[in-house]
Amino acid sequence: MDDYETFLDRALKQAPAVKTADTRFVVPIPKLFSEGRATVLENFGDIIDVLRRDSAHFMKYMLRELGTAGKIEGRRATFQGRFSSDAIKSHVDNYVREYVICSECGRPDTHLIKSDRVLILKCDACGGHRPIAKRKVQKEAPKEAVQEGNVYELKIEAVGRKGDGIAKLDRYTIFIPNVNKGDIVKAKVNKVSGTLAFADLVERVS
Repeated sequence: MDDYETFLDRALKQAPAVKTADTRFVVPIPKLFSEGRATVLENFGDIIDVLRRDSAHFMKYMLRELGTAGKIEGRRATFQGRFSSDAIKSHVDNYVREYVICSECGRPDTHLIKSDRVLILKCDACGGHRPIAKRKVQKEAPKEAVQEGNVYELKIEAVGRKGDGIAKLDRYTIFIPNVNKGDIVKAKVNKVSGTLAFADLVERVS
C-alpha cells in the first residue's frame, strides 16, 4: 500500500500542467447601433477576444444564422439589415455552446481541430473531445409554376369539347373560356386542383 501511494504521488508530480482560463468566462453583451439599413456590432473584437476563436469562423456562423451579408471592419462587424441585441446575443450564445464550451467538464478552455475533414472541439482542461455536427442546409421548397391569383401569358393550344381553351404551363393544364385555338392571352388563375387549373381571360395579347 505504501508503494502504491508513493507511485501515485510521483505520477501526480510528473503530470503535465493543464492550461486553463483563470478568469471567469463572461461573454460581453453585444453593443449595437444602426448605420442606415445596417446593424453594427461595435464590440465584435471584444467578443472574439473572450471566445478565443477565429474571427472569420465566428463571422461566417453569424451571417449564416442571421441570413444576411456583412463584413468585419477592424474591431467591429457590420450586418446588412436591422437586428435586435437579443437576436444577436442569442446567436452568440448558441455559438458558445456549439463551438466553445466543453460538453464533458463545461469549461471554455477548448480549441477546434480538424481530423479527417471532421471539425472537433478538444478540451485543454479535461482532455475530452467531441465532433461538431455538420448542419443540414434546408432547401426552400420550389414554388409551383401555377398559383391561384396569378396572371399568366399563355398560348391556347386546343379547344375542349365544352368550348374552353386549353393551355399548357410546366406540368399544368389550364382551362380558359371564351378563347380560340392559337390565341395568346393573359389569364388569371382562379383555382388549382392537382395539375389542372381554371382561369379567366384578362386580355388577348394576339
